[in-house]
Amino acid sequence: LAKYPEIKALMGPDPHLKWIVSGMVFVQLLACYLVKDLSWKWVFFWAYAFGGCINHSMTLAIHDISHNVAFGNKQTKWNRWFAVFANLPIGIPYSASFKKYHIDHHRYLGGDSLDVDIPTDFEGWFFCTPLRKLLWLFLQPLFYSLRPLYVNPKIITQMEIFNALVQFSVDLVIYYFWGLKPIIYLIAGTILCMGLHPISGHFIAEHYMFLKGYETYSYYGPLNWLTFNVGYHMEHHDFPSIPGCKLPMVKKIAAEYYDNLPYHQSWIRVLWAFVFDDTIGPYSRVKRLCKLAKVQ
Repeated sequence: LAKYPEIKALMGPDPHLKWIVSGMVFVQLLACYLVKDLSWKWVFFWAYAFGGCINHSMTLAIHDISHNVAFGNKQTKWNRWFAVFANLPIGIPYSASFKKYHIDHHRYLGGDSLDVDIPTDFEGWFFCTPLRKLLWLFLQPLFYSLRPLYVNPKIITQMEIFNALVQFSVDLVIYYFWGLKPIIYLIAGTILCMGLHPISGHFIAEHYMFLKGYETYSYYGPLNWLTFNVGYHMEHHDFPSIPGCKLPMVKKIAAEYYDNLPYHQSWIRVLWAFVFDDTIGPYSRVKRLCKLAKVQ
């Protein structure tokens, strides 16, 4: 920032995010209507090939919204409520809990018992062969959602209760009008596309140590178009208040800070390496002891 103060101008809300997210929510509601009379095999096909891609993208929109980039830092409640709205196609409540734990991921990156993005010792010990690592990838949504309850349990907040009430109410309305298949379409898409799916390669690409000494990596490939530029991950951790749409400008402005860092060219290749490279697995993370920051 001292060398490139113009980066400060990139901080702040993304004026287009709320409209893009709203469009994605309504596309999924339309899809719920369209799948209600399909056979089950087609429900699962479209859940994986289409709906799940949108839902995974929506989780990354929620990631951006958790950094207050939908309405700005002065409108934190609007950001929280809008994240609940963005949560609707996912089928299960997610946004409020994600916000609660994601703060710790940035504040205590790699922190033992603080950063719940770090796999447990059991995961590292058991999922150590290609077949088991493949299973771990498939079950990743399960570990991602349950790990915080084991590693760093926190008191349930009012926003989490609100998130659950709104989500399950909308699920019931969809079920009442269109039946069970749209609900399965939404939830199955979320689970399948956050597990063994090309887009889910970002989970591994971001912080698994493919090269010794480097614990965070960016990805500059085309899937950033579907994921709100989550691939610009070094840039995001340097400047979490800059919305994803402006992260490429960070790299362009301060190119000498990023151009010589290792980065990924393919999330599919990342998944392949994770499964078949014996030197990479759930243990391939930096874990450190961190002191809790005092909250003023």
